[in-house]
Amino acid sequence: MATSPDQTSYYIRQYSGLGSVGAYQVSGYPYITGSTTLADGGEDEISFPGVTKSITVMNRLSGSGDAPDIRIHFAPLAAGNVESGNHFVILTANKDSLTMNVKCNKMYISRDDATAGNASYTVFAEITGIGADSMFPLTGSGITE
Repeated sequence: MATSPDQTSYYIRQYSGLGSVGAYQVSGYPYITGSTTLADGGEDEISFPGVTKSITVMNRLSGSGDAPDIRIHFAPLAAGNVESGNHFVILTANKDSLTMNVKCNKMYISRDDATAGNASYTVFAEITGIGADSMFPLTGSGITE
């Protein structure tokens, strides 16, 4: 039995969103970005082109010596208690990495240490077919409180 175009578009609207298991079971499409210029006290916002399936962040050495620490978080430092509540993960050494299976449309990387030079990092994400505008804001316990 064939479905009409109206039935097909209803099915796509109804079953392809944040709660769609299939959107996370298939491989996401790749997205890679990074920076070599994150200064002490700086914060970068990474906005993804769609909702993520997974994210890997790697601390990279951009010069000689030790790699500066970088912090990974899901709200800007100015929002609530991100910094004072320790709502971040720190990568401390060159080639330290963290892979997270999370859905989000943005994340933040910041730096707060006294080592000389800029921090350098790479972000690799698997992006689902779900549009970034479908994602709800991340806030609350463990994010901003």
